[in-house]
Amino acid sequence: MNLVVAILIGMGLGVMVELLLPRHTLGEMFLAIFLGIAGSLVARYVGAVAGWVGTEQPESFIASAIGAAIVLLLYGALFRRDGRTEP
Repeated sequence: MNLVVAILIGMGLGVMVELLLPRHTLGEMFLAIFLGIAGSLVARYVGAVAGWVGTEQPESFIASAIGAAIVLLLYGALFRRDGRTEP
């Protein structure tokens, strides 16, 4: 799997996650895309360096998707507001 496919995987997951959430803005969309791409690339790099998957193996597709999902879930759990206004 080449670098472009890893970027497209992260981009796709970022868009999908952001569109599934209510009340999204354009800025949040770009942030989700960036985080998805970053997670995908980091997972691809870590998998290759650790020797778990090669960059040309089909398993790297799964690693990229899992990495992007983990980064997006962590961001959502740590920094997302739930829509409530403070008094």
